[in-house]
Amino acid sequence: MARKVFYSFHYVPDNWRAAQIRQAGVLEGNQPISDNDWEEVTDGGDAAIQKWIDNQFFGKSCAVVLIGAKTAGRKWINYEIRKAWEDRKGLVGVHIHNLLDRNSHQSYKGHNPFDDFNVDGVKLSSIVKAYDPPFTTSTYVYGHITSNIAAWVEEAIAIRARY
Repeated sequence: MARKVFYSFHYVPDNWRAAQIRQAGVLEGNQPISDNDWEEVTDGGDAAIQKWIDNQFFGKSCAVVLIGAKTAGRKWINYEIRKAWEDRKGLVGVHIHNLLDRNSHQSYKGHNPFDDFNVDGVKLSSIVKAYDPPFTTSTYVYGHITSNIAAWVEEAIAIRARY
């Protein structure tokens, strides 16, 4: 049975890229939310967004941060990273900048969001892994991610168990 994970990503620029990974079916992730439903959640303000995220985390064993060009430093991405770590869930990053978006464009590699966190004076990025597929062609990047993501999640869960 596939692990249940929470996917964290910057919605507007990366939802197409994230959908490719989610639809691969390698892992069981939180269900995609439609633009209309997300608008309804965000209309409720920060408390509603936090409640939605918290509910999505329920029953998940790992958070997979899909790292795009502008993922690092975003308020809710940071919340999701912090929540995953505090809830003792596995945490892993995957750079998705070389996957094509809906307009067949790639992006540029974004900053590792784990660099912005510290655990007992140690950068979270030295504990949590962020994988950058070694290809520039979108189909190869997709293949690399889908072939490895289940193992990366298992490794992330094992790493978290040690801290």
